[in-house]
Amino acid sequence: MPQAPPVGSGVPPVPQVAPPGAYRVPVGGYSAPVGGYAVPAPARSSRMTGALALVAALVSTLVTPVVAGVLALQIGLVVSIDQLVSVTGDVVIAALSPVRVETLWAEIMFWLGTALGIFAIVAGIIAIARRRGRGMGIAAIVIAVLGPVFFFLAVTLLYGIGNGIAFGSTV
Repeated sequence: MPQAPPVGSGVPPVPQVAPPGAYRVPVGGYSAPVGGYAVPAPARSSRMTGALALVAALVSTLVTPVVAGVLALQIGLVVSIDQLVSVTGDVVIAALSPVRVETLWAEIMFWLGTALGIFAIVAGIIAIARRRGRGMGIAAIVIAVLGPVFFFLAVTLLYGIGNGIAFGSTV
């Protein structure tokens, strides 16, 4: 193989010749494909995932605490805190016997709110990741995370109000 002359010697470089049987590039370069390739426009995705997550978050954060709070108010009207907690600090579960239906429904509301809240968080993450209602997905996650706070606040306050109405002192 001949050596190329040193740069700056004034001698033009010798073109390299491809070995026999090698593929040669066309003289004008490669031609553009017919019609050309264009990246397809992204399909408009449905925002249904984000909307579903937001509805689940709103139900778990607003509806279940209100229903459980009303039930806690009814429980507080019948069962005093003195009956529910013994002198040693243990919970006397038998004290809830007169309001077992209300207690059952309050527990159902707790688990329903928990399941809907977890679903809202998972669906919100999916909506954010897949860009299917990203804003609603973010709102669903934030609202669903606040759900347990609202639930326990509503139940505690309304139980205390019911307890105060039924067993409060008149002094």
